[in-house]
Amino acid sequence: MRPELVVFDIGNVLIEWQPERFFSREVGPERSAAFFANVPIHRIHHRVDSGARFATILEAIEDYPEFAPELQLWHDGWSRLAGTPIPHSIRLLRALRSKGIPVWALTNFGEEPFEISCNDHDFLTEFDGAVVSGRIGIAKPDAGIYEALEDAVETPRSKILFADDRAENIAAAKARGWQTHLFETPAGWADRLVSDDLLSRKDAQ
Repeated sequence: MRPELVVFDIGNVLIEWQPERFFSREVGPERSAAFFANVPIHRIHHRVDSGARFATILEAIEDYPEFAPELQLWHDGWSRLAGTPIPHSIRLLRALRSKGIPVWALTNFGEEPFEISCNDHDFLTEFDGAVVSGRIGIAKPDAGIYEALEDAVETPRSKILFADDRAENIAAAKARGWQTHLFETPAGWADRLVSDDLLSRKDAQ
């Protein structure tokens, strides 16, 4: 069944999200390894994705004062931490929209970090709509965030095609009857869009 709506995750689909690699480069491998081993930063950041203020990152300094520089960098250096676009994926987004195919975002993203990233990257403002976890206080793979997108569009679930890099998020979408693609590379995503007759091979380059 040919999809009528394409939904993009953002992290590792349109923008690289590799915090460990970023910190290894910025503070050195040993200091980076110690930071991630001793600070539950991904759990803290998930609170931001789920609706907490971005300052939650800085508030963690009270509990982990020895890693204050790293926590400050996570907050103040957001544009660099989440700053590397994936060019082929951006071309696919724009090619779909040029064909008149509605394209939405469904993303785990804090509200404030998302606004920063939208200012940094114009392509994040080009969606027909976006469901952002930090705005609604529900993060993937909770069923509520998928329901929020369904409520916002008129497309039947069976005609929604969703690309995400995390298997648990894909499984949650499949459970709702969506078509899905586990994103591994832009080329693989391009192949899927061609096979679903949404783009020509030339358009998907």
